[in-house]
Amino acid sequence: MKVFLVGGFCRDILITRLTGQPVVPTDRDYVVVGSSPEEMLSLGYKQVGADFPVFLAPEDGTEHALARKETKDGSGYGGFKYEWEGVTLTEDLYRRDLTINSIAWGSDFNSIDPFGGIEDIKAKTLRHTSQAFAEDPVRVLRVARLLAKLGPEWTVAPETYALCQKVAWAEFKHLTAERVFKEMDKALGEKHPELFFEFLYMLDYVWFKELFALKGVPQPTQHHPENCTFKHIMLCLKQGVKLGASQEELYAILCHDLGKAVCWTERGNLHGHEDTGLPLVNAMSDRLKVPNKYRDLALKVCKWHQYAHTVLNIQPKKVHKLLSGLGCIKSYGLLSSFIKCCTSDALGRTGLEDRPYKQADYLVDCCIAVQQVDSKRISRDCLEREKTGVEIGEEIRVAQINAIRGVKNQWKT
Repeated sequence: MKVFLVGGFCRDILITRLTGQPVVPTDRDYVVVGSSPEEMLSLGYKQVGADFPVFLAPEDGTEHALARKETKDGSGYGGFKYEWEGVTLTEDLYRRDLTINSIAWGSDFNSIDPFGGIEDIKAKTLRHTSQAFAEDPVRVLRVARLLAKLGPEWTVAPETYALCQKVAWAEFKHLTAERVFKEMDKALGEKHPELFFEFLYMLDYVWFKELFALKGVPQPTQHHPENCTFKHIMLCLKQGVKLGASQEELYAILCHDLGKAVCWTERGNLHGHEDTGLPLVNAMSDRLKVPNKYRDLALKVCKWHQYAHTVLNIQPKKVHKLLSGLGCIKSYGLLSSFIKCCTSDALGRTGLEDRPYKQADYLVDCCIAVQQVDSKRISRDCLEREKTGVEIGEEIRVAQINAIRGVKNQWKT
């Protein structure tokens, strides 16, 4: 029985050593050669997973998998048969997706690299290990996610890109929403999430079609020097990362302009893209089965982001409408996330990345002012004057609008 450290941990350490690009290592995974499930169990390992023998080490819970070969007998990322008896380390590494993931370390920590992964690390190239890559469409998503992790200096080998295209067109329709969302969500947690979607643009016609429809949709160049709406969204994601946006917030940024493709196709302009985009946000969210909190924020950012951009010039009653629509009349709620998304939108424009976004502070001031209105006192006064519930609500609304007007006057001075 021999144990080897494999996969992402080896890759990330070697990237840091060989290229100088600091990469935080992932969880340690191990491959066990020359053993059996019975021996692993006798040594105190706990078996997990039903498809093939994977065990948790008794000392630290790290995953140890018996070296295995796979045989495809179905569609999608499932449909595999596994064989582990007599399988060598090289055979196990052969089935892995990329050469840079097909590297192992033994107890002496010398690299075992039968497929040239070290040279590909030095060249910052993602290359498939073997034609077995084509058997699992999730591997295409993982290539995209690895680009999001490693950054724009890394490239995909031409032959690997061609294989990704072939796999995606044939197999993406067999993927489950949960798996696609999982990979997307992980990509949104990386330093360069825009690279995930840029890579998939020419490959995917199933999962992100509303987003990819934005490619080539023009925008007024005085506000969007980058012109293309899809490029604008990618720039917004980059700004979101700089602002520390969460995956939930980055998803909302991804969705905020989905209506522009329909507006441009049907009317030749972008007017009303906010409301036009709402059913598209719902459609993509349904398809990906995103959590409700992702969808809710994405819908609010889609509907109200233009209000935020013009908030310094619109009337107080429209500011009140915006805060009400965000659910921020009684509490701050989504205001912080909404502002972060709108700021990313405002700065995600070529040459305009550093301009101040005063609307953020103004919105916070207005929200504070609204919440300082003593609605209980207004209600008591109204009841003393025998006002109805509708009349009481209107007086509170007017008082809140006047509070916003006070903020607006202060900002003018």
